[in-house]
Amino acid sequence: MKKLNDQSIDRIALMMGQLFKPHPWHGISIGKDAPEILTVFIEIVQTDTVKYEIDKVTGYLKVDRPQRYSNIIPSMYGLIPQTYCGRKTADYCMEKTGKKGIKGDSDPLDICVLTEKTISHGDLILEAIPIGGFRMLDGNEADDKIIAVLKDDAIYGKFADIDKVPETVIDRLQHYFLTYKEIPGSATPKCEITHIYNKAEAHEVIRRAQEDYLNRFGQIAKKLTDLLKEQVE
Repeated sequence: MKKLNDQSIDRIALMMGQLFKPHPWHGISIGKDAPEILTVFIEIVQTDTVKYEIDKVTGYLKVDRPQRYSNIIPSMYGLIPQTYCGRKTADYCMEKTGKKGIKGDSDPLDICVLTEKTISHGDLILEAIPIGGFRMLDGNEADDKIIAVLKDDAIYGKFADIDKVPETVIDRLQHYFLTYKEIPGSATPKCEITHIYNKAEAHEVIRRAQEDYLNRFGQIAKKLTDLLKEQVE
């Protein structure tokens, strides 16, 4: 029996990454330059008439629901790996809105990525630059939507902050999120956007979601590392 050193652990981790598909939420790094530049997992694109999302257990894309009405997402949409909307995210929402009793939605942080390119399918990763976001409430849950641009995009890549994006683009995004869960004729809106915020606030939301992730899942990562460090034949 011998103990594994750090170099052996790194080799095993690399081998596992080559042999097995990483979980989009837990197995893909957010990126070394986060929150300025993020690695993002895209679930749905503008041409999708079905809403897909990752299955939290397996990491595979699943059908969440067919879109029953005509509202189609006006950007790529997905999640920021290794983030979690928990207590710190909810506290920031309450601080900014003055509302009480808000909790995180217990999901990874959502992100919309703007690009001039036509990308035909989701289930892919890309690099994106956050420029702002929507402070959205789904009932009493914080459900922020980070707005980003595709890194090096010829058109949207020049927008350094959300106030540089054409108002019509922001209006379309707002309309989608305010209506995508609604049944026509419903008297009570399910979702509310309280603020549109800039890049600096988006960075703070992302940092807090990273902290929430470490608080929620950090012990799991530590246990996996400890297992690798155990004696092996």
